[in-house]
Amino acid sequence: MATRKSQRIVIWVISIVMLVGTVGGFIAMMVAPGNESKQQAALEAAQTQWQAAQAAQAKELSDKYFEQFSAQSSRVGEFSPEGINELKTEDLIVGDGDEVKGDTKIAAYYLGWNPSGKIFDGSIDGDSLKAPFAVDGPAEAAVIEGWQKGIVGMKIGGIRELTIPSDLAYGETGSGEDIPANTPLKFIVMAIPPVEEVEMPQALKDYYKRQYGIEY
Repeated sequence: MATRKSQRIVIWVISIVMLVGTVGGFIAMMVAPGNESKQQAALEAAQTQWQAAQAAQAKELSDKYFEQFSAQSSRVGEFSPEGINELKTEDLIVGDGDEVKGDTKIAAYYLGWNPSGKIFDGSIDGDSLKAPFAVDGPAEAAVIEGWQKGIVGMKIGGIRELTIPSDLAYGETGSGEDIPANTPLKFIVMAIPPVEEVEMPQALKDYYKRQYGIEY
């Protein structure tokens, strides 16, 4: 069927628009994966940078405290659970810092073992120390009651041994194979000044906020 000139012009314009739209969509599909790949690479680089900074901080602290803390590991061994009905503390080294109170922020290295002498958790990793455990005030910290009460009164820089009855530890529920129900525990705890948290790179902050609504 023949078309008028005006109709042919309209059809021609529509064809051009459709062609441009198709090419534009194709380019967008080609470019988007590239942008996503670059963003992913940037996030991975930021994550690596952050982890490296955390590892460097942990090493610096380990170099400072390892010898003194690890020397106390010789105290780990079997002990009788009989008669352990109350919390007992013994200062192995009296620190020269401030006294730890219920709301004092500290960082801690520790070793915990059961009556058979089995270490079930601790800060020593071969010939170095793991990153210290942050305690944001013993009274409110997410730790067993024996810790909440047992580290109060020691001084920062000091090392204390805790003998904890089961009711101030994991009680009737226990915690895994190494801590059956109604098991008293021992810990060696070293209190050090609170450690400043390594700043998260802005790229990671933006990612967590965008993806999960989490503010850092």
